[in-house]
Amino acid sequence: MSGYDGARPVGQVKEVTSLANPLVKDIKALALKKFRDQQNAFMAEGLKLVIDALDLGWQIRTLVFAKAGRGNAAVEKVAARTVASGGTVLEVSEKVLVAITRRDNPQMVIGVFSQKLLALKDIRADNGDVWVALDRVRDPGNLGTVIRTVDAVGAKGVILVGDTTDPFSVETVRATMGSIFAVPVAKATTEAFLAWRGGFSGLVAGTHLKGAVDYRSVDFSRGPVLLMMGNEQQGLPESLAASCDRLLRIPQAGRADSLNLAVATGVMLFEIRRGALKLDPMVDSQ
Repeated sequence: MSGYDGARPVGQVKEVTSLANPLVKDIKALALKKFRDQQNAFMAEGLKLVIDALDLGWQIRTLVFAKAGRGNAAVEKVAARTVASGGTVLEVSEKVLVAITRRDNPQMVIGVFSQKLLALKDIRADNGDVWVALDRVRDPGNLGTVIRTVDAVGAKGVILVGDTTDPFSVETVRATMGSIFAVPVAKATTEAFLAWRGGFSGLVAGTHLKGAVDYRSVDFSRGPVLLMMGNEQQGLPESLAASCDRLLRIPQAGRADSLNLAVATGVMLFEIRRGALKLDPMVDSQ
């Protein structure tokens, strides 16, 4: 892997049609976590996502766009921003795009960005802030959906506890629909997280099958809130459940005895943030 080693390259534009091109091989390799970790990089698909990422201050390393995008004002503007920041711009054939994305109908634009994680010690929770801690989340679709929901409700960020799926995998990034660039993500071992939780001054609530409290009966309006959600198969382990101030349940009436992790997290977040969420009065309510 040579495409991202060393000092930041001087911005440049290249035309690429061969799948054997070393830059193409480097980008394709980002489908594997080993290479994402080695290069501290990841891939995001779509012009809007790339623009949002740049606007939010993320470092773009490589911009890939289809030849069909030549002459598109928005694509050319993003290409100019990439070159100005020292990144490389690749104009590629559709065959190359299909190979990079592993999709038959790929987006016209792909960005390769530097990864960015928030240090646990740098999280400062103020009144009204909501953080979500996910224990050993395994499914990238669940993680991406939670990150997107955190963004939608205006919560502050996500803390990944223990051995979790990669927030920068292609599948997770797709599921966030761009919210990966707007939502801070931290990672921690269970031990480090519990030590940090000891200094958290607000309400710590978790959903649990042993929870005896209806989630709708809790006042979440005072101080910051930390919501703990457990692994898809096992729920919250005892060590994390014991550190919660309240163990809550979401009532159910059907035969299903549990909810999908992302759905349950969404239900909880919209309840916790209910007082802060208002419809735009200019939107027609009919």
